[in-house]
Amino acid sequence: MNRTLERILPKVQKPARYTGGEYNAVVKDRDTVDLRYALCFPDTYEIGMSNLGCRILYGLMNEQDGVWCERCYAPWGDMEEEMRREGIPLYGLESGDPIAGFDIIGFSLGYEMAYTNVLNMLDLAGVPLRSEQRRGLAPLVVAGGTCAFNPEPLAPFVDFFVLGEGEDVTLEYIQLFRRAKKENWSKEELLRAAAQIPGIYVPSFYEPVYRPDGTLEAVEIKEGSGAPEGVEKRIVEDFDSSYFPVKTIVPSTEIVHDRVMLELFRGCIRGCRFCQAGYIYRPVRCRGAEKLAEYGKAACAGSGYQEMTLSSLSSTDYPQLVELCDELMDYCQPRDIGLSLPSLRADSFSMELVQRLQKLRKGGLTFAPEAGTQRLRDAINKNLREEDLMQSVRTAFTAGWSGVKLYFMLGLPTETDEDVLAIADLARKVYFAWRECTPNMARGVRITVSTSCFVPKPHTPFQWEAQVTMEEYQRRVGLLRDALKWDRSITYNWHDPQASYLEAVFSRGDRRLADVIEEAWRRGAKFDSWSEYFSFQRWMDAFAACGLDPAFYAHRERGRDEVFPWCRIDPPAHTGFLWREREKCYRAETTPDCRTHCSGCGANRYLTGGVCNG
Repeated sequence: MNRTLERILPKVQKPARYTGGEYNAVVKDRDTVDLRYALCFPDTYEIGMSNLGCRILYGLMNEQDGVWCERCYAPWGDMEEEMRREGIPLYGLESGDPIAGFDIIGFSLGYEMAYTNVLNMLDLAGVPLRSEQRRGLAPLVVAGGTCAFNPEPLAPFVDFFVLGEGEDVTLEYIQLFRRAKKENWSKEELLRAAAQIPGIYVPSFYEPVYRPDGTLEAVEIKEGSGAPEGVEKRIVEDFDSSYFPVKTIVPSTEIVHDRVMLELFRGCIRGCRFCQAGYIYRPVRCRGAEKLAEYGKAACAGSGYQEMTLSSLSSTDYPQLVELCDELMDYCQPRDIGLSLPSLRADSFSMELVQRLQKLRKGGLTFAPEAGTQRLRDAINKNLREEDLMQSVRTAFTAGWSGVKLYFMLGLPTETDEDVLAIADLARKVYFAWRECTPNMARGVRITVSTSCFVPKPHTPFQWEAQVTMEEYQRRVGLLRDALKWDRSITYNWHDPQASYLEAVFSRGDRRLADVIEEAWRRGAKFDSWSEYFSFQRWMDAFAACGLDPAFYAHRERGRDEVFPWCRIDPPAHTGFLWREREKCYRAETTPDCRTHCSGCGANRYLTGGVCNG
């Protein structure tokens, strides 16, 4: 650590965020590597270190001879202020070297409200913000993650985007860069070659054309670029044999998910119409229980972690869940290692599962009915019946649980006031189920109802929908809040509609929003998902300065044939299928899950033989 850094660290909160040196961190000899990669997460150390995707890519890249991947996180405001004052550029945690001198700077994009942090990190590194300003081969700025499925708002800042799962494609473009570096290619030559790799979208090779009303006429391919008509996402087809980071970094300070994470499967069988992850990560691919147990034991032994979590979009849909829990409990119980199961489905929370969870540490249980009435749950294809939820909470209360969290969305397509008030009725039924089933009422019960504002997302059946206004969302919040006042055992939390409004804008936004992002950043925007920094007025001022109306992006329903900004990204589920699902929403018709009946979404095209194993 350099002396200047030693001097400023006592002045900031949580200095362990910035020191590196953690157990299992990878340090290589600079003279033995020919490619250096800065794996950047545009949020704090605590959140970035909890990201399983980053852990996978970090371990995978560092297994390659000649490649050194280092981590880099967004410094909190106090540390940034000290770094700018002392002239310390953003650096890799493993070496302390400025990332501006690295070959590739890669960002993981999981949330639209982190976009200003991307710009802030580039600036703090001393790297020009816009791709066109970076003339040389290095540093190459790339980005991937969920938000890359609409890359347009960040397009001018990123050299290319990686679509889908990164294990294979990352190694492919790294090898391409090493060749380009060795043969002294220009940046243009590199980008042309990168555009030929499946799963890579080079935004500079595509040009949006707008109509007078502001909608898109087309996204045209630049002549001579050789860019493909459409870019198809990448998947790891043989997920069971894919890389898993058994040797995980042990953080020097507490992080959000401070535990071993086992990824049960990728994708989701359910098809909830609002859920972007459920569509873009199709098809479902599982990892075998025997291999998961092996990985979990090795990761705990190699890190000293006393907590393990089974991770997926819907953990109780894992076919070998009971067998896996039995195998892991034989290991965890004598070692006092906790085992947790997030993402529980209320319709598959069985007594068989409860009997196993009873042997572990009892935390609160979380279920996500999403809507209060059966009609609306059918409209969004939640495929959850009220009797399933009630049976699950009765089972939990009988087994001794005394806390339940219930998650809902307000503003869903076709929602009425009756649907909103039904959330309170459902919470009331859960309360009385506790009174009926609990063996120890003296402990009391904690029922938490949380609502967020529905955000329409690309590549889902609701990508054509308008978001309700912030005023309408607040009205519905007030309606529900008044209906939930009857008992202190029920706590109601709701999400800030201002952040959800901006999320909707950038989720479906076009390339013109890049100017807004830069303007907001220049006005001080950063850490926009943190209340300490978020300023809605700052964003409204940035939109006004750029002559754009955010309501155009958030509150406008799209026609079936409107050209989307992400039209050059091949939809993971066919557009015709998504439109049919939208029509079924308005008829409150459900679509069975993938294991019950194939709905013909088209995700099977990613698999050899064209057969999903959901």
